[in-house]
Amino acid sequence: MTENSPFQAIAEALRRGDAASAETLAREALSRSPDNPDLLFPLALSLHMQRKPDAAIPAYRRLTQLQPDSAAHWSNYATALSEVGHDAEAEAAWRQTIVLDPHAAEAHLQLGLVLIARRQYTAARDALLDAFERDRASPRVRIHAANACMLCQDFHGTEDLLEGWGQWLPLHDDALQVELARMLALLADAPGSHLLLADLVARNPAAVDHIIQLARMEERLNLLDSAKTRLSALNGDVLTLSQRAELDRARAVLAERDGDFGAARALLEAAGPAHADDSTHFFLLAKCDDKLGERQACMAALERAHALQKSQHLAVVPDNYSANAAALPARSFHVTPEQYARWPQFRAPETADSPVFVVGFPRSGTTLLEQMLDAHPHLQSMDENPFFDRLANKLRAHDERILDDLSVLRQYDCDELRKRYRLMAGKKIAIRANAQLVDKNPLNLLWLPLIHRLFPKAKCILCLRHSCDVILSCYMQNFRSGLLAAACENLPRLAGAYVQAMQNWLHHAEVFRPDVLVSRYEDLVADFAPQTRRIADFLGLDDATPMLRFDARAREKGYIATPSYTQVIEPVNTKALGRWQRYREWFEPVLPTLQPMLEHWGYSTDPV
Repeated sequence: MTENSPFQAIAEALRRGDAASAETLAREALSRSPDNPDLLFPLALSLHMQRKPDAAIPAYRRLTQLQPDSAAHWSNYATALSEVGHDAEAEAAWRQTIVLDPHAAEAHLQLGLVLIARRQYTAARDALLDAFERDRASPRVRIHAANACMLCQDFHGTEDLLEGWGQWLPLHDDALQVELARMLALLADAPGSHLLLADLVARNPAAVDHIIQLARMEERLNLLDSAKTRLSALNGDVLTLSQRAELDRARAVLAERDGDFGAARALLEAAGPAHADDSTHFFLLAKCDDKLGERQACMAALERAHALQKSQHLAVVPDNYSANAAALPARSFHVTPEQYARWPQFRAPETADSPVFVVGFPRSGTTLLEQMLDAHPHLQSMDENPFFDRLANKLRAHDERILDDLSVLRQYDCDELRKRYRLMAGKKIAIRANAQLVDKNPLNLLWLPLIHRLFPKAKCILCLRHSCDVILSCYMQNFRSGLLAAACENLPRLAGAYVQAMQNWLHHAEVFRPDVLVSRYEDLVADFAPQTRRIADFLGLDDATPMLRFDARAREKGYIATPSYTQVIEPVNTKALGRWQRYREWFEPVLPTLQPMLEHWGYSTDPV
C-alpha cells in the first residue's frame, strides 16, 4: 500500500469518525475496483456508522460471497439484517456464522434474539442456552437466556439463570436492567424488581418510561400513595402517544384499586391494548365490567383475553391445547392401594418438623389461609413456590419410571429429596429456627403422593369454596402458568379440570389417609374467630389471636406473590360469596360436569 493509496485515506477518515468522507472515498475507489474486499468492508462500515444498515447490506452480502469462510463477514451481514428487521435472512446468516465459528457466544446470543423476534421460542431458548454454555459469566447472556426460558414457560430455568443477579450490578445497560426487573417481577421477586427500577429512576429522573414502570411496581408492592404521587407528577401534554397510553394503563390499575371502576375502564379504553397479544388489557377490562355489573361485556372481554392467551401459548406448549389434551394437562401421580402397600416404611420427620401443606384448587381461599398462618409467630410461609414440581422434574430427569412407582425410592433418596426441598425453601426465605414452614401451593393438590412419601406425618389443610365461585374466579384470572391458562381456556374445560383435580385428591386421600383439615371459605369468612380457633387447634397452636390480625401483617409485608395480593390486605368479608349466580346463564351448561363435586361437598346450585 502506497502513502497515497485510497486505503490509507479511508482508514484515516474512519479514525476521525468522519464516516461520510470514508463512504465517498470508498465508493470512488470501488468504481475502479468493484469487488475489492478491502474497499467493500470500509464502505459497509462507514454506512453502518452513519446508521444506514439497509444501505450497508449489499456490501456485507457481497463480502460473504467473495470471502465465504469469514465468520466476521457473516456476523456483520447478520447484524445489519437484524437491524432492519429482515429476521429470516438474519437467522440464516447467524447460523452460517456459527458454522464457521461455533465457539462464538455472541453469534449464539444474536441467533437467539432473532428467533425470539420470529416467535420461535423453543429454538431461541436452545440458542441462548448454547450462548450461556460458552459464556457463563456474562450477565447479558444470562438475562437473555432467562427471558427465552420464561417465554417457553420454563420458569425453573429462568430462576436458575438469574440466581445471584445482585452480584452483576451495576449492569451499565439500562435496557438490560429493565428486562431483568421485568423477569424478577414475574418470578415473584418484586422487591428486587423495585430496587432495579428505583435505581433507573434515580439515575434518570426524567425518564418517563422508567417512572411509569416503577409506579406499576409500587402498586404491586401495595405502595399505592407513592405510585399515585409518582404518576401525578407526569405531564401528559409533553408525553409521546405511547407514553400517554402507558400512563393511562398505570392509572387504570390504581383507579381499579381505589374502586373507581368506571374511571379505570375509561382509561383502559382510551389507552387500548399495549400490543396485538395484550391479553392482560382484556382481563383488567373484564374485571372492571364485572364490578360495574356489565356481565355481557365482562364475558366478551374474557373470551378475547383467553383467545389471545391461547395464541401466545400455542407457540410454546401446543400439546396443552390439542384435541385429546386432558382438561388439566399436568403430569401427576396415580397410586393405587396395592401400590401403596408395597411402599417401604422409612424414617421420616415428625409432624412438628414437617411443613404444613395448604392445598386446594386455585382461587379457593388458599392465600387468605396462608396469610393467616404466616401472621402466627410459630409459622412461616414461603409464598407460592412449585417445589414439588421441581422435585418431580429431578426424579424425571434421573428416571421417568420413578414417577410411576414411588416404592423404588430408598431411604437415602427420600432424605436427599427432603434436603433439596429445604434448600429450595431456604433460597426463598430466611428460615426461622422456632417456626414451622407453611407450604401453600394450590396445585400441590396433585402432588399428594410425593408429599406423603417425603412427609407422611405432615398436616394438610384443604381449602374448599363453592365450585362455581372457584370456576368463575379462575376464568377471570390472568394466570402466568401455561398449564393453568390452558385449563382456564373456557368454562367447560375449566369445570373438567376442577373435577379432575378434586377427584385426584379424593382418590389419594382415601389411599394415604393423611392428617387433613377441610377449611371451607364460606364458613371461614362468615364465622371468622371460631373457624380460626379450629385451625389453630388442628395445628396445635395455643394462641389464635395473631391469626385474627392477618390483614395487618399482610400490609406490613407489602409484597404477596399471588393473584389475591389486593384482597388479603383487607379484613375478612363476604363480598365474593355466590358471585357466580350473576353469571348463571353461562354456568348452566357446565353444572352437570360439576355436579359430582357439588354433591360430594354439599354445595347447592339453587337460584338465589
